[in-house]
Amino acid sequence: MNSLELIDSFSEFKQVKNIDRPTMMKVLEDVFRTLLRKKYGDVDNFDIVINTDKGDLEIWHKREIVEDGAVENPITQIALSEARKIQEDFEVGEETYEKIDINSFGRRAILAARQTLASRINDLEKDEVFRKYKDKVGEIVSAEVYQIWKKEILLLDEEGNELLLPKSEQIRTDFFKKGDTVRAVVKKVELRNGTPYIILSRTDNAFLAKLMEAEVPEIFDGLIVIRQIVREPGEKAKVVVESFDDRIDPVGACVGVKGSRIHGIVRELRNENIDIINHTNNLQLMVQRALAPARINSIEINQEKKRISVYLDPDQVSLAIGKRGVNIKLAGRLVGYEIDVYRDSDDEFDTEEDVDLDEFADEIDQWMIDELKRIGCDTAKSVLALTDEELVRRTELEEEHVRDIRKILEKEFEDEE
Repeated sequence: MNSLELIDSFSEFKQVKNIDRPTMMKVLEDVFRTLLRKKYGDVDNFDIVINTDKGDLEIWHKREIVEDGAVENPITQIALSEARKIQEDFEVGEETYEKIDINSFGRRAILAARQTLASRINDLEKDEVFRKYKDKVGEIVSAEVYQIWKKEILLLDEEGNELLLPKSEQIRTDFFKKGDTVRAVVKKVELRNGTPYIILSRTDNAFLAKLMEAEVPEIFDGLIVIRQIVREPGEKAKVVVESFDDRIDPVGACVGVKGSRIHGIVRELRNENIDIINHTNNLQLMVQRALAPARINSIEINQEKKRISVYLDPDQVSLAIGKRGVNIKLAGRLVGYEIDVYRDSDDEFDTEEDVDLDEFADEIDQWMIDELKRIGCDTAKSVLALTDEELVRRTELEEEHVRDIRKILEKEFEDEE
């Protein structure tokens, strides 16, 4: 392999890996200085000239001319008689420059140099990828699905860099196949044994925040700020926003005319229901907004226990709790309190005759009682007011469990009669 072949091989690396010119020249020079050091020991008297565009590389050996017989170091000095073989009019004290034939290093040394070159370029590429994506943490990137595994998906960006989307960072209803383009946020970048690992996420709050920033110009310009986000990825999200301009309605700006701005985000998040909430420092008002669209009659706040009791009309309880209890769970995370839902009833007689579910603890398993309470059914009549189908749909109870519970509760009121 000659110098031209070695330069050509380096040019291939440069094109593939996007190495800048100064770095490219320095790496190549270091590789040849290593070759020179192994052969000659001292490299101070050697000049390496590289032209990466043309694929030229020249090594020049500089030596001082001394009298014949006065050469002490053949690396730095040359006898006058030897110098005059190069050029007849040389004199003592002048310097000679001789071009080194790269083949004089031997084929084995040249091959080793190429391997060293490949290794150095590979390390540079890893460093470049790490730096590039370290600066992109929290930003949205697009990549193509290359391979799908059980616990993660391997994606390739436009430069062929490998990105990972773990199963835990995918929305529950996400489904991708090879060749699909995926959008996700860069969650973290790690170096493991010198190799960069870029972890993407579609469930991180930052993904929703950046999607909103892209769709809502007022957020991008800083006129509206996102105060808080809580999510059950793929199901529901609550986003608290605040406007620094009194003329701008933050909720309306985020939703857009007829939902034009929010619809694209909802589609990207697999139909995740997004509630936009206007920020307030008033805790009671924030609870009301967080539990919307349910209408709250009254609120009791226990600061010590970090619990909030919310009282609603019976027909508002299911709205406050939401499907599978997601709405009330997110509202609690949003305000930082545990929220308990209670029913208000205008019928005092019915209320007096009703029986708390805890009274049936000897007949109904506690986990079943807890499951019913989770959907706001804390009394016998509140359970009987719902159909079997609705109870099965909104709880983790089986049809058989619901039928048994209904029999027990109905029997209680039959005995009273």
